[in-house]
Amino acid sequence: MTGTVTRTPAELTNARSRIVGEREGMLADAIVWIVRSTATGRQAVARLARRAGSVVTPLGWSLAAVVVVALVSGYVLGWSEAVVAGWTVLALLVIATGYLAGRIAFDVGISLPSNRVVVGDRAPGEVVVRNPGRRRLSGVHIEVPIGAGLAEFASPALAAGEEHSDVFVVPTARRGIVPIGPVRTVRADPLGLLRREVVRAEALDLFVHPRTVAIPSMSTGFVRDLEGAPTRDLTSSDIAFHALREYQPGDERRYIHWKSTAKTGDYMVRQFEETRRSHLLVALSLAAADYASDEEFELAVGATGSLGVRAMLDSRTVSVVASAETPEFARRMVLSARHLSTVNRGRLLDDLAGVETAAATLRLPELARVAADDAGGTSIAFLVAGSPPTAAQLRAAAAHFPLGVDVVAIVCDAGAVPSLRRVADLTVLTIGFLEDLQRSLAKRLAT
Repeated sequence: MTGTVTRTPAELTNARSRIVGEREGMLADAIVWIVRSTATGRQAVARLARRAGSVVTPLGWSLAAVVVVALVSGYVLGWSEAVVAGWTVLALLVIATGYLAGRIAFDVGISLPSNRVVVGDRAPGEVVVRNPGRRRLSGVHIEVPIGAGLAEFASPALAAGEEHSDVFVVPTARRGIVPIGPVRTVRADPLGLLRREVVRAEALDLFVHPRTVAIPSMSTGFVRDLEGAPTRDLTSSDIAFHALREYQPGDERRYIHWKSTAKTGDYMVRQFEETRRSHLLVALSLAAADYASDEEFELAVGATGSLGVRAMLDSRTVSVVASAETPEFARRMVLSARHLSTVNRGRLLDDLAGVETAAATLRLPELARVAADDAGGTSIAFLVAGSPPTAAQLRAAAAHFPLGVDVVAIVCDAGAVPSLRRVADLTVLTIGFLEDLQRSLAKRLAT
């Protein structure tokens, strides 16, 4: 006779709660497992899709769809022709995978004799392929993106330690920054169904500089306050000696003139005329409305580079600014200018290689306003633009500079007869070719 276990209502309630809790825990564990498994499966499918997408070409995907449609419709509808076509295309896809087999264990490098050239100069480059392994490697196809184009090379099979090189030439018909690379090795089937790429070398930039002319150093006859020229402002310390005066509290004792002090019995100090260095400012408009053609803009860029380089060779203080483009989200034109590097000749021409015109950017009068506010101590300002700006706009641009600043507007009108004229306090120099800048400035100095 077995005894009967009697449970109180509280114990029954606790037992039911434990059972419900265990069931809910199992359900929660099952849900967590399903979520994690789904996420893992989704990641695996995504990785597989990325790998397949990087290997299968659009033509390959199209033929894969043909295989599915042909086999399904052939077997369902009994079309033997569709079945044959489906299996034929599937065989082509399987055969194509054989061309991707094998390692691409090459060392590939790219080099340029110089990453800076002048527009129109020859710019060669070299691709070197080397087999670093101990086994012979079969040939490989190499691609080098060059700007918007593509250079292709076929490297032969290489023995262990052997290398092969190919030379290519970068087109430099137009100024700009040409990206070269990254170099990649390619394995693909003859029909272009599958393609495997491996990046082997980083990209390089080739700077195609604008053409410049050598402006003679004496062409700075435009500058009225030459290097170190004294002004009428007097100061207690400088280079140009002016006179003697009595010592005043606060004067530096090192400027006391002892011989005069001994004669007069009073301390006498030297007084100097303040000198200043000529500061050249070159402002290049990048507004598309300031140019009638691409030839005018290229002429303007070359003139800007010529002026900046000449100022650096003369060891003058120079600032080169260009119009800054207004962001698309801005509701109105932003008054700002881009300062180009004047650290050295190469850096300036590098920056000029990348400038382009834009519609939403400052025109010449607004650019002159910003440049005049930013460049303090300017002694001469060159404003460079194309032929569209009128005489009134040129005068408005020059009016932003204070008195004492010599303003020269360089109007680039491709093919025009060069001229030099004065419009009020503004000098307007029109050039049709880059060489006109050299001749006109030399002529201005001679007069």
